[in-house]
Order: sequence, then structure tokens, then C-alpha cells
Amino acid sequence: MIKHFINFEWKQFFRSSYWQKSIGLNILMAFLALYFMLTFLALGISLFPILDDQFPDSDPLLILNGFLFYWFLADLLMRFFLQKLPVMNIKPLLVLPVKRSKILHYVLGKSAVSFFNFLPLFAVIPFGITLIFEEYGTKTALVWMVAMVIFTLIINFLNIIIESRSAETEFSFLPIVLIASGLFALNYFEVVSFSTLLANSINAIDANPVFMLIPLAILGFVYYLNYTFLMKKLYVDGSLKAKTQAASTSDMAWTRRFGTIAPFLQLDLKLLWRNKRPRSSIFILIIGLGYGLFFYPNPIYNGLEWLYVFVGIFVTGIFIINFGQFIPAWDSGYYKLLMSQNIKYKEYLNSKFTLMVMSSIIMFVLSIPYVYFGWKILLVHFAAMVYNVGVNTYIILLAGSFNRKKIDLSQRAAFNYQGTGAVQWLVGFPLLFVPVGLFFAPYKFIGFEAGVAFLIILGAIGIVFHQKIMRFIVSKYLNSKYKMINAFEQDN
Repeated sequence: MIKHFINFEWKQFFRSSYWQKSIGLNILMAFLALYFMLTFLALGISLFPILDDQFPDSDPLLILNGFLFYWFLADLLMRFFLQKLPVMNIKPLLVLPVKRSKILHYVLGKSAVSFFNFLPLFAVIPFGITLIFEEYGTKTALVWMVAMVIFTLIINFLNIIIESRSAETEFSFLPIVLIASGLFALNYFEVVSFSTLLANSINAIDANPVFMLIPLAILGFVYYLNYTFLMKKLYVDGSLKAKTQAASTSDMAWTRRFGTIAPFLQLDLKLLWRNKRPRSSIFILIIGLGYGLFFYPNPIYNGLEWLYVFVGIFVTGIFIINFGQFIPAWDSGYYKLLMSQNIKYKEYLNSKFTLMVMSSIIMFVLSIPYVYFGWKILLVHFAAMVYNVGVNTYIILLAGSFNRKKIDLSQRAAFNYQGTGAVQWLVGFPLLFVPVGLFFAPYKFIGFEAGVAFLIILGAIGIVFHQKIMRFIVSKYLNSKYKMINAFEQDN
């Protein structure tokens, strides 16, 4: 049965249009995986000499065991934000004479062979081999390596429990952040020294391998917790049960002043407020507004006036960047229905444009207190706002005509790369770095005011020629209309 499961997933993966259309991205991910494997391999080879050199009077193995708490904590955080839950298309199997236990054991076993479980081995195995050559003994080295594998698997199944539970919360990333921060704080302030407890436990296992039964028992326990949790949800209609909650409605009468784009503007505002993934675009405005506090108070950046442009573009354009890069994928769930209606594409896109313009103006107004750090910062923020309205909004809309990835609006927002393709990676350069270059040239040869004026002029030109630019962008969307409809019907 396991062989059939593997065969099904193999065919599903390579026959999907997602694989065929994203082969370039898959090649890039392969290179990244190779890079991390080589990095961990170099770490495993050089770790013992580095520890021996930095702590000549201490045992390198004992020193390393003392740092394993931070290793495991970082591993858990990395898995939560980057590792996907082990899934397979199981609904068709639930109506067949296949035992649910076999399905669950396969899904959980699939997580055990994740790349995130193999990656630490590239550091653990070379370090273990070094221990053998450093006369620690084959037994000590093997016991230590097996213990590392067991702890890695424990973290793997703990992550599945945390991620499954937190996915049901409003802010899915908060539980893991609170847990990790709490453990780190308790250890740092020595309320509970987890690093010492863990180091002593591993040292005890090295001294007496019988204690290996304890982490094995913990591994079996967390596996059982995952099994029982998933078993409760493994029903055909399990995912069809809707949560009962009070619905809130608003007619958004104030949007009617925008004329023909009002219905689309209302649709976008409701989408932002009612769905988990796009709602993050609103809450991330707070992060964007405080971005300047990392630079402006720091004396290191005094005099780097070209850097103000980068910060200004980011602060006043954070919503444009975060929300705009997924236009029109936000509507991918009902895009086919939307395109079958008697609507004008220009009005549809103008509603997105208006929303982004409003956000940029609001962010500029909210960033006015940055004048405390100097009038030049306020002037740059104004120029950045005009540039965002007159240039970056069009760039982001034009890039949207190449979007081919569907987005599930109900999924969590934190480190969710669904809907992310080559377009999202490439569009960041013209949005953030090109305006810095455009400012720097006149700033370098003429002066600060010339650089600011150049950005304002470019933005003003875009505003003046809005109608012509939008006609060009609309034509691009119309040419890609049926390609996007077909792409949004595919599951990523």
C-alpha cells in the first residue's frame, strides 16, 4: 500500500501544470538546497577545530552539547515558518477500502523523510566522524549521532502539532513566537537553564546508552499525539464543517463617491478584512510605519541621504508592495466567475490602483512625525509617496498581468509562499532599488534638492498620463485573461 501511495504522489507531482510552469523555480530551490547542504557539511567538518581553538581548556563535545538548546530552538522556528505540513490528496482514498491507519502512518512517515530532517545530518555525521578520529571512541560517536537523529525527529513531530493547532488561531505565528520567546527568556535569565538540562541529558546518554530509551519514549509519545489528532480529522466531510460565527456586514456607503469603481473597491475592502491571508496586508502597515526607527536614530546612517529614499519608498509603499504583488491572484478563487460578468477591466484595475494610492497617502501622513529626525527625511518621504503613486503602482499592476499562481485566502499569512512565483521575486528590484538609483544620480552631481525633485517629477508624469498608462496595462491583462483563468483553476 505504501508503494501505491508513493506512486500516486509521484504522478500527481510531475503531471501537474504547477511543476511544468515552475521548473525554473524548482531549479532555484535545488540550488538553494545544495547550498545549505554544503554549508552544513562545512560546519560539521570545521566545528570541532573551532571549538578546540576557542575553548582550549574544555571538552569540545561538552561545549557543543551546551549550545544544543539554541540549535533545537532555531530548528523548531525554521521548521514552523518554512516546512510544509505532510499532506497528500486523501479524500479519494477515504471512500476506498483503505485503512485510515495506513494513510496516517504514511503521512507521518513522509514527514520523517523531510529535507529538514536530512539537513542536520550533513553537520552531525562529519562531527561524529571527527569524534572517532579524536579518540572519543566509536561507541560515544555513534550514540551521540543517534541521539541527534532522535531529537531531530522529536522536533519534527512537535512542529506538526504546533503548526496544526496554531493554524486554527487568528494569528497563526503567535503561538510559536510566544513559546520560543518564553523558552529563550527562561533560559537566558536562568530561571530554568534548559541548555544545562539538555546538555546534561545528552552527556548522560553518551555515558550510559540505556538512557536513550527516554528520548525514544518521547519520540513515540509525540508521534502518538500526531496520530490521534489527525485521526479525529480524517473524514470525508471533516474539512467541510464550517465554523459558526456571527457575521458582520457593512454597506460601505462612503465608497460610492468613487463612482463606477465603487463595487470593486467594496469587494477589495471586504476581502482584506474578512480573510486571513490578505488581512496581513493591513497589519503589516504597522511594521512598515516603524521601519524608519531602525535607521534614522542610528548615527551610523547619518549623512547617507540616499538611504532615506529606500526607507521612504518602503514606509509609504509597504501596502503597495505587500498587497499589490498578488494582484489579481487575490481574486483567483472566483476569477473565472468575475471575468464572466459584464464588467470593464479598466474599472476593476482602477479600484486596485485607488486602494494603493489611498494607502500611500495615509502612510505618508502617519510618517510625518519622522520630521523629528530632520526636515530632509520628511521631504524624501513626500517624494517617495509621489513616486509610489505615479510609478510603482503601475509597475505592480503591470507585473500582475504575469501572475499565474492561485492563492487560498483562508491560509495563514506568516511565511506563506503560496502564490509566490518568479514575478514576485523580480518585481522587488524596480520597486525598491531603481528609485534609489534615480535619486542618487542627480543627488551626486547636483545636490539633495535635485534628487528629490527628480523623483517628484517622475511621479507627477505618471499621474498626468494615468489614462494612457492604464490603457496599456489593461491591454496586457486582456491578452493574459484566459491564461490566468486556466492557471487559477490549478492547485499550486
